[in-house]
Amino acid sequence: MLTKPSWRAAFPGLADISGQVSAQLDRTARSVQLKRGAQIFGPGKPAENLFLLVSGTVRVQQVSEGGREIVLYRVHSGESCVLTTACLLAFEDYTAEGIAETDIEAILIPRDDFDALMAISKAFRAFVFEAYSKRITDLFLVIEEIAFKRMDIRLAQKLLDLKDAEHTLHLTHQQLAVELGTAREVISRQLKEFERRGWLSLSRGAIELHDMPAMQRLARTF
Repeated sequence: MLTKPSWRAAFPGLADISGQVSAQLDRTARSVQLKRGAQIFGPGKPAENLFLLVSGTVRVQQVSEGGREIVLYRVHSGESCVLTTACLLAFEDYTAEGIAETDIEAILIPRDDFDALMAISKAFRAFVFEAYSKRITDLFLVIEEIAFKRMDIRLAQKLLDLKDAEHTLHLTHQQLAVELGTAREVISRQLKEFERRGWLSLSRGAIELHDMPAMQRLARTF
C-alpha cells in the first residue's frame, strides 16, 4: 500500500499544488483496497468522496429501463472517476454503478475537503476539471459510436482492445453485448460471421483471434 505522501505521485496533475494543499490532502485522504468484483458505488447512492484510482481497473456501467446494460467507460490507474466528480459538483446521486474489475487501491477525498480544496486551490481545480473534460469527451465518443458506427466495426475494435497477450478473450457473448450496449443475439451473429471468415474461433467462454490484420483493417474503417 502506498503511504499518504507517495500516492500523489500516481497523479501528475497534483504536482503543482501548494504545500498547504498537499498537507490537507495528506491529512484527509483515505486509502482503500477492494477486491475484484466489489461494487464501489451504485444508482441512487450519494457521492461522498472524490475517487482517485491508484492501481487496478474500475468498470462504470449503466442499466437501461428495459434492463439492457452498457459499459460507459473504465477508470485506470492514475485516473479519477468522472461520474463521481459530476455527482460531487452537482450534489446528485449516482445514476450508474462502478465495479472493481481487478483488485484495486484507491484514494478517497471526503466531500467537505473536496469542496474546500476546489474553493482555495487553482491547481487542484485544474486537476479536477482537466480529468473531467477529458472523460466527458470520451463519453461523447461512446454516444457517437452507439448512434452512428456499424456494429461489426465496433465489435472488431472491442475485440482488439480487450484481447490478452495470447490474442484471446475470456468473455461470453453476453459480456461483449454489455460492453457494446446491444443484445447478445446481435453479438453472436456477428461473431459467427467473423468465425466464418476465419478471423477467430469460438469456444465456451473464450474467443481466440486468428487473422489480426483483417480485424485491424475493419477496426480502422470509418
